[in-house]
Amino acid sequence: MAKKKILVIYYTQTGQLKRIIDMVTTPLQQEADIVFEEIVPVQPFTFPWDKQQFYDTMPETVLGRPRAIQPLKVSPDEHFDLVILAYQPWFLSPSQPTAAFLQSEGAARLLKGKKVLTLIGARNMWLNAQERVKTHLRDIGATLVGNIALVDTSSNLISVMTVLRWQFKGLKEATRYLPPAGVQEKEIQASPRFAAPIARALQQGSWEQLHPQLLELEAVTLKPNLVVLEDRGIRAFRYWSKFISAKGGPGAPERQGRVSMYRGLLLLGIFVLTPITKISAMLTLWLKRQQLMKEVTYFKGIGLR
Repeated sequence: MAKKKILVIYYTQTGQLKRIIDMVTTPLQQEADIVFEEIVPVQPFTFPWDKQQFYDTMPETVLGRPRAIQPLKVSPDEHFDLVILAYQPWFLSPSQPTAAFLQSEGAARLLKGKKVLTLIGARNMWLNAQERVKTHLRDIGATLVGNIALVDTSSNLISVMTVLRWQFKGLKEATRYLPPAGVQEKEIQASPRFAAPIARALQQGSWEQLHPQLLELEAVTLKPNLVVLEDRGIRAFRYWSKFISAKGGPGAPERQGRVSMYRGLLLLGIFVLTPITKISAMLTLWLKRQQLMKEVTYFKGIGLR
């Protein structure tokens, strides 16, 4: 029997997502020929980030107006039994390179009719980003067959502090007071467990069972309060993205005052309002628990409403 073919499409700034990809796919190398395609922006995003440039990237990310990317090396007409799309959320949206790929003509040809598995490496909030990805895949004509979301399991405030240090200083390691930034190492080391159901689906063609089997392995865990927090966060990002972009495109001097205003209010909201927001989310969970748990079930799934 001919070996199956897997295409892995990814973008990573720090290398963490590539490590996750390698951990998940290494056990699959005996089952399939695996092709890796890195998404490469025409104008690279630097890492560590310049702070003002980082916040100036928010409007186009949220509005779905990404920087251009270079064409993939793989032929858009080549056959693959499975495509793994690995990405990171930026500002509760797909990263700009991921969005640029999904909006490209090459993606429309490459992914049409294909089985797609999404693999997310995130701080903790990825719901809106995944909804956007699911919408793109539906519009292309691809079929989402599974999702794996690995997140930083530290508290929301701690994970914000560690990721900001990593983004702006390039420091991932633990300090005396803070844990390492990013997805916990034990979670990365445990991720090869997802290979077995993927291999079964490839060999048997039983794609309907893949995501339920991944869920049994805790491929997606979701705290109800994050549903509430992310809904509020994306509403704010949408407002600020329109407000800032009204003064020009990325890097425009005319909009930097608004970028700085957004930057200050965002940090204030994170470090001052987070405890209040957490209490508010807990009240929402108490008052609307049944409705919120339905939302949790939906977001852990792969359907699109």
